[in-house]
This record gives sequence, structure tokens and C-alpha cells, in this order.
Amino acid sequence: MSACRAAPPAPMVDLLAAVSTYLRQVFGVCAAEVQKLRHDPFELFTRAIQPVIWLLLFGEVMAQVRGLAPSGIPYIDFLSAGILTQSVLFVAIFYGIAAIWERDLGILHRYLVSPAPRPALVLGKALSAGVRALTQAVVVYALADLLQVAVSRQPAHLVGMVLIIILGAGLFATFSLIVACLVKTRERFMGIGQVVTMPIFFASNAIYPLEIMPAWLRAAARLNPLTYEVDALRALMLRSGTSVFGLGTDFAVLAGVFAVLVVIAARLYGRMGN
Repeated sequence: MSACRAAPPAPMVDLLAAVSTYLRQVFGVCAAEVQKLRHDPFELFTRAIQPVIWLLLFGEVMAQVRGLAPSGIPYIDFLSAGILTQSVLFVAIFYGIAAIWERDLGILHRYLVSPAPRPALVLGKALSAGVRALTQAVVVYALADLLQVAVSRQPAHLVGMVLIIILGAGLFATFSLIVACLVKTRERFMGIGQVVTMPIFFASNAIYPLEIMPAWLRAAARLNPLTYEVDALRALMLRSGTSVFGLGTDFAVLAGVFAVLVVIAARLYGRMGN
């Protein structure tokens, strides 16, 4: 006589159903955002130009300067992870302007009256930013390979890169959404976006190591989430790459900052329609 499995308790069934519904809402918002790429594939081409210029021009020139990269790593290898992170940042940091367009076109109101909770809407948009960033990552990774950068092809490293890219893009896209919720106009958003993008990029270890920075800039870099994204991608992307802080620390910092930003963005997102 076979024993019958006990049915899971009702609270567990309700919890699983709630989680399933929540995830469907998140992926539904993400899918709607990603669909926009199909209507404007030219955007992918234009965004690919900037990392090509950085690697081919800036990278090749600065590779002639000694001492910019840690010992044993060619500068073009060191730079490639930084330019990959830069591409992710530039895709994500202006993501909030799309929210302003949605408000002006009336699309935002449809999101707000949907049954999806505010955090699910924010997470869906953050995830879609990660998907867009992955398209940039493919370009940078392929270009780095053509330039004979010692990129890693280990499956575990590639999976780790995907996770870090999605997390980093989601973090800065959510930050961008918060700025959009506060300023509410395209002109002000563009002004603020241009002001904050360069300090975030240059106050990081994207194009030079922490060791050669002055003390004040090194302290600022350690408070910059982009520093930890670069650190993780450099360890995962390069065969000889290492993490200064440790991959666990990099992931914890990015995940912690992202969680805080999602909470803030979820509280502000509903007010944007007012």
C-alpha cells in the first residue's frame, strides 16, 4: 500500500501563488519594455559606437603609458571591463527619460491603474534595462576578443557576468527612475543626467586602478556602486582578472544598493502621474 503524499499547507500554496503572480507582473512589464527594441534596432547600433571608440582609440593610446594597469595585465585588458561597465551605465542612466515620455503619452497611467504593485513595475523596468545592457555587453565582449584581450570563456564566469550586468543596469536604471520622478521634465532630467554620469564613471576604477588615485578620489570610489560592478566584471571577464574586494562583497554591495533604490523608486513612481 503506497503512502500518499501530504498536500502542502494552504498558506504555502497561497504564498507560491502570490510569488508566481508577482513574477508574471515583473516579467510582463519587462517584456513590454524590451518590445521597444524591436521597433528601433538602430538604437543598438548607435550605442555600440561609443565603446568601440573608447577601446580602439583611448585604449590603444593609453596602453602606451606605463603604470596605468596592475602589474602583469595589459592596459587594454584592464580597460575592457571598465568600458563594458561604462556601456551598461550609459544604457541605464538615461532610462528615466522613458518614464517621462510615458507620462506625457498617457502610458504611465495605464501602468499605475494595473493590478501590479509599484515594486513589480520598478523591477520590471530595471530588468528590461538589464536586457538592453546585455546587448551592449555582447558588442564589447566580441570587440575585446578581436583585440586579443584575454577574455574568459568559462561558463561559470559568463553566467556571473550576466548576473552582474543585469544587477548593475537595474541599479542605475532605478536611480535614473528616481531622478525622473523628482524632476518630472525632460529638460531637467537631461541636465542632471549629464552632470552625474561623468562623475560616476570617472570616480570609479573603470579606467585606472584604485592604487594610483589620490586619497580623496579613492574614498569617493569606494562609495561608488560602479566601482564594485567594475571590480566584479574585471574578475569574471578576464582570465587573469582578480577582484580587489571579493566577488561576494561586490555582489552584496550592488544588491543592497539596488534593494534600497527599488524601495525609494516604488514610493515615488506613483506620484509621477500627479
